[in-house]
Amino acid sequence: MIRHIVMWKFRRDMEETPQQIANEMKQRLESLVGKIDGLVNAEVGVNIKETASSYDAVLTADFLSMEAMEAYKVHPLHVVISDYCKERRLERVDVDYQL
Repeated sequence: MIRHIVMWKFRRDMEETPQQIANEMKQRLESLVGKIDGLVNAEVGVNIKETASSYDAVLTADFLSMEAMEAYKVHPLHVVISDYCKERRLERVDVDYQL
């Protein structure tokens, strides 16, 4: 199993607030479970305490294998969400590790 963790800071100059963007990302990403082979679990946490060092949202996703995670990244259902995020993010950091 592979755990994939991503954190985002969203732009502050859009009609949507960072919290609205984070909630949209939560709904979209969590809905992918059962639709993309090898994606076992996806949970998005929306930040509740803004500080200078905090991020707006975090994704924790579990995959059956590294190959499953790589396939997820290019899956059309995920690409749509990724494109939405890229237009709205300031920063993105990630880490992947084996469970």
